[in-house]
Amino acid sequence: MMLLNLVEKEFKQLLRNAFLPRMFLLMPLTMVLVFPYAANQEVKRLGLAVIDGDGSASSRRLTEKLKASSHFDFVGQTSDLTAADEEMKHGTVDVVLEMPAGFERDFANMGKTAVSVSINAANAMKAAMAQAYVTQIVNGYAGELIAEGHAFPSDTSHATRASSIVPRFLFNPSLDYKNYMIPAIVAMLLVLVVGFLPTFNIVGEKERGTIEQINVSPIRPAVFIFSKLIPYWAIGLFLLGYAMLAAWVVHGLRPTGSVGVIFLFASLFVLVISALALIVSNHSSTTQAAAFLMYFFLVVFLLMSGLLTPISSMPQWAQWLTLLNPFRFFMEAMRGLYLKGCTLADLAPQLLALCAFALVFGSWALLSYRKQTK
Repeated sequence: MMLLNLVEKEFKQLLRNAFLPRMFLLMPLTMVLVFPYAANQEVKRLGLAVIDGDGSASSRRLTEKLKASSHFDFVGQTSDLTAADEEMKHGTVDVVLEMPAGFERDFANMGKTAVSVSINAANAMKAAMAQAYVTQIVNGYAGELIAEGHAFPSDTSHATRASSIVPRFLFNPSLDYKNYMIPAIVAMLLVLVVGFLPTFNIVGEKERGTIEQINVSPIRPAVFIFSKLIPYWAIGLFLLGYAMLAAWVVHGLRPTGSVGVIFLFASLFVLVISALALIVSNHSSTTQAAAFLMYFFLVVFLLMSGLLTPISSMPQWAQWLTLLNPFRFFMEAMRGLYLKGCTLADLAPQLLALCAFALVFGSWALLSYRKQTK
């Protein structure tokens, strides 16, 4: 009964703040509607300039193919590479493709020709994608010319030897980056809400001077800690369902795995993050200190989770550190359940890891509060 009364008190305190209910309604919508587009790593609308030193039908045809691509914005043709480099410095051009004189003749005589590509590599990922797009278009165009018989006569066997690769894309056939990011964004929503709000709870009691009254009351520490965890656990599960519904209505994305398993993982993860927030609150004397420390933890969790970069591409020591990150395991479970249709047995390692984090952080939250009572 005492636990229920304390939980009721926590809910009343939360709802007394008029801003929080509005945030609970607007924040999931904003993140699901806006973030998938902002976090899209597909590179489009690259500024393209062409130097056509040949002026032949073949070079003009390649230029038209590049202009027709959705990945490029055709800036125009330029006279030489120096002028193109100046445009690149000003940021209007990202890619410069130069076709030398004799482009068509060399291909007709030898079945191949040289094309020079200059790419703005200030953003390495953007440059790599630009190179891939240009290479794909140029190689495809060369294949068309060979198939049409424009290659050197003794080399026409290339057309018959050429093999085509027909890819089969699993789990995300449309290659829509939103399908990959939305499960992670839903997970990030839980981190932000149930990470920050509990952080201000116990430290707020300290600043208001009410923690002394609680310490001398007959309330057991375990009951007090659970009364702090349960409201945020319920709020986290509500926000999860709300965000999943918004993702389905707006983007048409729904999990291919069990929704019940998603809520099972979310229940554990919310418990882990809320317990960590209470640990930070127990060890902080001011709201500012608690907020700064929790912000540090959440930034580390997000960067070391595989949210933006694959864990496999990190250095080996960083990959080992990610094993200490509960967000990594929850996000792996979310993406597996949303995209791959994983079962609970498939995600047993992630489940065991979150159970271990819940046990450790829950015990730590309880013990750190007990120290406050001494």
